[in-house]
Amino acid sequence: QVQLVESGGGLVQAGGSLRLSCAASGRTFSNYAMGWFRQAPGKEREFVAAISRSGGSTYYADSVKGRFTISRDNAKNTVFLQMNSLKPEDTAVYYCAAARTVLGGVRSGTGEYDYWGQGTQVTVSS
Repeated sequence: QVQLVESGGGLVQAGGSLRLSCAASGRTFSNYAMGWFRQAPGKEREFVAAISRSGGSTYYADSVKGRFTISRDNAKNTVFLQMNSLKPEDTAVYYCAAARTVLGGVRSGTGEYDYWGQGTQVTVSS
């Protein structure tokens, strides 16, 4: 079992930045590929960014590429999402997720993840 707790959400003006953190506990963090997803009101949960177990590979949704950066610190059992140049359409609840895997690479599908955090609200005002 892995417990995930997100933090760092909040209200920011368009063009601003936020840094989300996701602290993991319960299992060996470096055994898990990690991802960030988001869900806006009335919409399905969508993929944002993913990172491999080692941190050597990353992958982004087209909508955030060049603005968001995912990273991880395996020594601190934490994954981060740095969000720059935020837009009102980035407003959503952001979730981190962990995928148990013995392979490398990244995961972009919601069904590929085994554990989820409770989410943190990000609101971008225009």
